[in-house]
Amino acid sequence: MEAMDPVLLTGTASPHLGRALGAALGVAPSDCHFERFPDGEIHVEVPASVRGRTAVIVQATTPPTGEHLLELLLMADACWRAGAARLEAVVPYLGYARQDRRARPGEPLGGRLMADMVSQGRFARVLVVDLHSPALEGCFGAPLEHLTALPLLAEALRPNVTDTSVVVAPDLGAVKRAEALARLLGRPWAVIHKVRLSGDEVHASGLMGEVRGRRPILVDDMVSTGGTLAAAAGTLREAGCAEDFTVVTTHALLVGPAIERLRTLPLTRLVSTDSVEPPTGLPFPHEVVTLAPLVARALRP
Repeated sequence: MEAMDPVLLTGTASPHLGRALGAALGVAPSDCHFERFPDGEIHVEVPASVRGRTAVIVQATTPPTGEHLLELLLMADACWRAGAARLEAVVPYLGYARQDRRARPGEPLGGRLMADMVSQGRFARVLVVDLHSPALEGCFGAPLEHLTALPLLAEALRPNVTDTSVVVAPDLGAVKRAEALARLLGRPWAVIHKVRLSGDEVHASGLMGEVRGRRPILVDDMVSTGGTLAAAAGTLREAGCAEDFTVVTTHALLVGPAIERLRTLPLTRLVSTDSVEPPTGLPFPHEVVTLAPLVARALRP
């Protein structure tokens, strides 16, 4: 490996993306040693080859978020103490980004706290992909590069897009993404008004746009429990859409009842990225688009 090549280190949350990014950069990921002490503490050991080099650490803060965040910070601290000249973090999925504001007194600003903790890693740059709230960009103490996976996802969708396809935002928060994806695909778009009842239950109360007889492409930045998609699908079916759904998202968390909820839809396919480690054995077609080309372009000088 040439002296100027970065050292690529991958945490336990992102092995798929780490391997793909290594191939895109032409750099073999370096081995890190992870173990647990008997009391549950995480112990990390990085290779000595980081001295005088740029260390790129790839780690999503997926559940369990606290452990994966601590692992990222331990890796960064180990690299700094081993003499790395520069630290860069690739955090393809940032947890707690939905907690970007306080709905009532007594609540924390979880998104701001997460940004503060990541900024403690002495990173010269942090790369994130499709933050749930772009407003969090201003909360980071380290320079932040906010990437979007929409062009990659649009290319994956394009072969199956027809004259009857319509892009749908399942709630008002996804409107800008739906509009951008519709523009990339050259298709119309619609939006559903959603009311959240609890952390995993929502109610869809209205639809703007024409969907009758059309094939919906539901787009959102993340799919967590699937409640928003299930509510949106009910509204779309009542409006007479075709029984042919595509769901496209950057972050396919698929926690709790998500898989069962998606199973009940006439789902042709789910398209997502490897910002979250891709699940296996899903009861519906799942296409994974790697973020490696996008991240590699951002990392190259």
